[in-house]
Amino acid sequence: MVAHAEVYRRRGNFAGWPANYGLWNWGNEIVCVFAIGRVGSPDGNFHLEDPCHPFKPAQARSIDGGRTWKQEQFNALVPAAETLSADEHVDETLKARKTIVPAQDLQPLVEPVDFLDAEVIILAARTGIVGRPTSWFYVSRDRAHSWEGPFKFNGLELAGGISARTDIVALDHHDALFLLTTTKDDGTEGRVFCARTSDGARSFQFQTFLGKAQGGYAIMPASARLLDGAVLTLVRCNDKGRRGWIDAYKSIDKGRTWTFAGRPVIDTGFMGNPPALAQAGSRLVLTYGYRSFPFGIRAVISSDNGTSWTAPLIIRDDGGGPDLGYPRTVVRPDGKIVAVYYFNCPKTDERFIAASVFQLV
Repeated sequence: MVAHAEVYRRRGNFAGWPANYGLWNWGNEIVCVFAIGRVGSPDGNFHLEDPCHPFKPAQARSIDGGRTWKQEQFNALVPAAETLSADEHVDETLKARKTIVPAQDLQPLVEPVDFLDAEVIILAARTGIVGRPTSWFYVSRDRAHSWEGPFKFNGLELAGGISARTDIVALDHHDALFLLTTTKDDGTEGRVFCARTSDGARSFQFQTFLGKAQGGYAIMPASARLLDGAVLTLVRCNDKGRRGWIDAYKSIDKGRTWTFAGRPVIDTGFMGNPPALAQAGSRLVLTYGYRSFPFGIRAVISSDNGTSWTAPLIIRDDGGGPDLGYPRTVVRPDGKIVAVYYFNCPKTDERFIAASVFQLV
């Protein structure tokens, strides 16, 4: 049985893309960060957004395992603009890329992050997804009640820049892998790469790319450290057309090398959708938005560390169109999965943040 809830919904607003930001839990206390803009006029574009309005960050908190939610202010400093991690959705005058000066706007992290401290979380952010984007990160040490930053990815200099979304694998107290994206040689998105920090995010070292550059893109990684110590990373892929799927890569040497580990999802619908990955006991849960009819949210399960996956499970299929998905997931103490994503319904224009709570069988 699946229970659905609304995390944030306002008429005329476009709330979107939890996958670009983050979702964290401490037992039944859950926090989600997302972006809020305005709905625009239908003009044939994929997203029904108003590019003349910024997409500002917001967050919501649940203290009952995802059944009810309360909106909160995201109180971190957004450098150079009001829009956070959504340059691709706004006009040139609203893009952070136009005005950000990394040497002035981004600071070095002084107090190291303890990646094994459950109270400490990191949110990665960026300007855009093409050209040479700039990225940074925030740290919260009090369950997202306050945020420090923006901090620079010190030591990471890639020719294609960095287009960061939050995907971190803890290895030890001050040791972690960050799975990030850069642009390809022609400036289009993108390729996934692995970076490592061994000093609590004060500096980073490039490790390697995951897979070879392809004609379309491979972006938006979602990772987990498996029970045997290996790291599994899922990647959103798209060819030069409009077909999307999800590939898997595995590392058994803490991110130094990666091998292709199969294709857990062969079809994510029109334009594709990113994966969300959660470790639920001995099983892995991969959740994604499905952007072809019937529009909705789906999941596949692995009981063998990602070697094989079930057929898709329908979490919901009542979407009004393909402009949905981008999930994040967490596991509650009772073993139930909480997926948070953006959604739309037939005969309404607003895009809203929703949550689904479901039990594995």
